[in-house]
Amino acid sequence: MNTKNSGSGTAAGADVPVLIAGGGPVGLALAVELGRRNIECVLVEKRDGSVPVPKMSQVSTRAMEFCRRWGIAEQVKKAVWSENHALDFVYLTSLTGHELMRQKVPSYAERGQLPYTPEGPSPCPQIYFDPILAARAKSFPSVTLRYNTGLESFEHDADCVHADLSDSETGKRETLIAGYLVGCDGPNGVVREGLGIELGGLGAIANSINIFFRSPELATRHDKGWARFYRLIDGTGCWAELIAIDGVELWRLTVFHETARDFDARAFLRRAMGCDFAFELISVLPWERRDFVAGKYGVGRVLIAGDAAHQCSPTGGLGMHTGIGEAVNIAWKLEAMIDGWGGPGLLDSYEAERQPLARHNVDISTLSYHNITGIPGSDAYDKDSAEGERQRKEFAALGSGVIKYSVNEFEKNVYGYEDSPICVAEDAPAVAPESNTQSARPGMRAPHAWIGEGRSTLDLFGDGFTLLRLGTPPVDGAGLMDAAAARGVPMTEIDIDDAAIAGLYETRLVLVRPDDHVAWRGDICPSDPMAMIDRVRGAETGSKQRP
Repeated sequence: MNTKNSGSGTAAGADVPVLIAGGGPVGLALAVELGRRNIECVLVEKRDGSVPVPKMSQVSTRAMEFCRRWGIAEQVKKAVWSENHALDFVYLTSLTGHELMRQKVPSYAERGQLPYTPEGPSPCPQIYFDPILAARAKSFPSVTLRYNTGLESFEHDADCVHADLSDSETGKRETLIAGYLVGCDGPNGVVREGLGIELGGLGAIANSINIFFRSPELATRHDKGWARFYRLIDGTGCWAELIAIDGVELWRLTVFHETARDFDARAFLRRAMGCDFAFELISVLPWERRDFVAGKYGVGRVLIAGDAAHQCSPTGGLGMHTGIGEAVNIAWKLEAMIDGWGGPGLLDSYEAERQPLARHNVDISTLSYHNITGIPGSDAYDKDSAEGERQRKEFAALGSGVIKYSVNEFEKNVYGYEDSPICVAEDAPAVAPESNTQSARPGMRAPHAWIGEGRSTLDLFGDGFTLLRLGTPPVDGAGLMDAAAARGVPMTEIDIDDAAIAGLYETRLVLVRPDDHVAWRGDICPSDPMAMIDRVRGAETGSKQRP
């Protein structure tokens, strides 16, 4: 097995450079990203790897950009949802009742290319997405997936992590020694609790119940057409939302503000439809909506990601989206430490970059949930009367005045690390997300632009740092390339002679990190290129020491 497992960042005698606890989408994404970097890792998951219910229904634009990097974007897009199904958000009294308002969202076939990304959001519920990730992870010889194997406890010091594992099928226990441990093991997982990291935030904000069911008949019993979300409103306000899972026969009804006590799932399904219809109940799952962010994202050689680090309402689709971004952020930094070119402050930049973004995403998820459940109700909405007609027209006319959207799709996917300790900040004011303008400002996700048929600027990044030389004649970047080589930092130099792309990036030289974020830019090579390279690899003088 030709894997990277002997760099200075991995303890001598370690069984594996990286141990991942938790085999959900975030743990699998980390395994895939490490696998494509040829970093040996073991993922342990206490369950058998099956995904019985679709907790997540859509892969975000940014996550789809990562899927593109991993070579699975087309598979995700074609996994289940028809390219001709509309992706609308429909507000209605019931499926056979009155439609109040519709937010039009074009189908894949209608959408075409988006100006800020080579991809776009893709409905691919977790029951389909996780197996695609798992298959990709298994395709790398450096990745080992071990199901029915749980992390029971661990100890860590400056050199390594001793992890106690238990096989639920055989009862066998073992101790595995890892260079690093990443806990992707959920809100009550062993890793965060073992580190003693407290959670901050509002805590539990509401109870909900998911009803997962099968009904080939449902789509033919109403006249509202296909949509991604059907939000149900009556005299109590917005009480539930129905999501089409496979665009054929699988559905999920999420009932707001409900607990399992005296819950009649069948009655709620009839209420959503507005009449009796044939269905098969698959699962009824009570759950808490939470507002939490961990006070720390790691200690020493142990890090946390995904629901172990933050928990938010799924309203707005920011939970898995945030976790996958964390996985990619962690992966290149672990590679740097294992290969020996990462500085002592590099892993600390993970928390510095990702924790503020998680807090932002949790906040707007909570706000979005309260906005949706705060939609005003009326008993007249479903009445065939003059008053009912008046109120329905009033609701539709108010539009976004009634429905307060809180998740800016552009901002959600083209985010940045404004105060990153490993990016070189600029004095110029940041571009407001509301402007929907891509920016190559340091810390931001590098702008997307097409550089040929089917090829994006984002396709240039990911395997080490990339130094873009924009315009003609190219600016000399030898100082940075030589400094990177001296420090062992992998860096590729790429020339782009395209005036539009040069205008988008704004400067002649742009240094892009392995996770697509801009580290530095300028019109000439820095006067001290070695200091610049030390900054972006986390080795700047004064950096907090970390193994």
